[in-house]
This record gives sequence, C-alpha cells and structure tokens, in this order.
Amino acid sequence: MHATARAHTNIALIKYWGKRDESLFLPTNSSLSITLDEFYTTTTVSFQPSLNKDVFLLNGEKANEHETNKISRFLDKIRIRANKQIYAEVNSLNQVPTAAGFASSASGFAALAAAATKAIGLEVTNQELSIIARQGSGSACRSIYGGFVEWQQGVLDDGTDSHAVPILHENEWNVSILSVLLESEQKKVLSRDGMKRTVETSVFYSGWLEAVQKDLTTAKQSIAERNFEALGKVAEANALKMHATTLGAEPPFMYWQSSTLDVMQKIQELREAGMQAYFTIDAGPNVKVLCQPKDEEAVRQALLDLEKVKGVHTCHPGPGIVYLD
Repeated sequence: MHATARAHTNIALIKYWGKRDESLFLPTNSSLSITLDEFYTTTTVSFQPSLNKDVFLLNGEKANEHETNKISRFLDKIRIRANKQIYAEVNSLNQVPTAAGFASSASGFAALAAAATKAIGLEVTNQELSIIARQGSGSACRSIYGGFVEWQQGVLDDGTDSHAVPILHENEWNVSILSVLLESEQKKVLSRDGMKRTVETSVFYSGWLEAVQKDLTTAKQSIAERNFEALGKVAEANALKMHATTLGAEPPFMYWQSSTLDVMQKIQELREAGMQAYFTIDAGPNVKVLCQPKDEEAVRQALLDLEKVKGVHTCHPGPGIVYLD
C-alpha cells in the first residue's frame, strides 16, 4: 500500500485572501494561479500495518512533532474516507526555494493528497482530489492542475463545491515568471494570522471583496484572448489591492520591506522604458515578476543589478499532479 506523487507549486495572479471557514479552508473569494515548472514536492506514502503512529520524513530527516501531527490530521481525513485505520510513513522531498517566497505547503499537500489516496486504494477524480488537498492548505487545491487554474470559492457549507478547475493547459500559452530572491528579514505576521486579522478588522476588506471578482473576470478574459498586457495589469493591481487591506487592519501591518519596494520601482522603470513586465506579491516581502519569454533575460539582468537582490529564478507554466510509481 504505497504510492509516489509529484506536485508543483503555484503563484496566484488573482489572490486568495480570507477564509469564510477556518477548519475547511473555505475562501471568501475565488482566485486564479499559474502552476510553475521549476519547483515541486515529491511525496511517497506507505501505509504499513506494523506502524502504531504516522512517521513523517521531510528532506530525509524526521520531522518534529508539530509538523507530524499536521500531516496525521490530514491523513485522518483520507483514512475516514477509505474506512481504514492504518498508519503511514510519509517521505517528502521539497524542491522549493522557500527563501524566495514560495510556500511549499501548496505543492506539499497536493502531493500528499495524491499519494495518500492512491496508496490507500481510493479512486478519486481530480476534482475530488482538489477538495481533499484544499483541507491541508488552501492553495494546494490549485496545484492539482497544470497551467492556469481557477479556485472556485463555492457557496456550500460543507465545501464540496470549493475546488480548482483548469483554465488553460501549461503548453497553450508560455509566459515567464521570475521569482526574486531578496535580502530581507523574516516576516513578523504569518500569512494565516494576517489573513484572519484582515478579514476581521480591515476597513478596506469589503472593497477587496467587491473588486476581486471584477479582477478575476478580467484575468480570465485576458487568458482566453492571450492578452499579456491586460493580464499583467490586472495581476499587479490585484496584488496592490490585497496588500492595501493590511494597512486598514487593526492593528495595521505591512509585508513589504525596502527590498520589495526596490524591485517594484525597477519594474515600473522597465515598463516606462517600453518593456512589458508586471509584479505580484504574496503575503511576504518577496516579489514575482510576470514578463514575456523574449524579455525574461533582460528583466532578469535588470533585477540582478539591484543591490538587495540575491538571485532570480526563472519559471514557466508547469504540470499538474504526476504519479511516479
């Protein structure tokens, strides 16, 4: 009873920012992302009758109790679904540069969901797999699919209509996503805490909910038309609106650091010089830059010239879940 699966991380162009249900990871708005080719998690799950508890190995080392308990709680959902009480050894290898602002939780829980359901003998559709992965990490539901992906927020209390759907296959439109590795301090407000504080206290949050649906419609239309400029503009504007909500929270907080602003300013300068490049920022100081493949090397070199930029990773649209057995 074992299986191995690989899932790639993703970057949201239309942000997921806020939960309507904390336990089921149900979002307050739909979102849209690109699954990336360069960064992924490979996970092997082996259910063994001889085990009396779950074992979690991360990058070859036994994980601490807190991380192992998180994995066990997630596996409990799969055990209940399969009606089998059997423990597992989980072995995960991360090829994700967390220092560059890529959270491994999306690829991690997507790979875990895929490997665990297959190992325990469940036959699930990708839609069902997306629902399962979402309950480990919200953005993991989007990593089930490759290319451009929409996470539909759903309206049902049980979350059965909150899942990802593919919008455009990874081979149908090639764009470049540059992940900028910055010299930055550790963020003081964790994403989950910041999201919760914003939802509960920000005077700007209602405006975010009103605007994000319009942004999603614009982004989907831009993708359908392969309109890079329109997609870049709405992605950048959506990120700025998300970060504006944190300034209206009580107490206010900000994820940007001086190095973040340096990159934002450089991208604006490149645009003024005639190059199509747009930034997006998740809940942290790091910046991702969206550009066209013909411009990626010029944009990369311009970013590397900045004093606080330590490196730039170049990515393109990548695949969804892959089973490696």
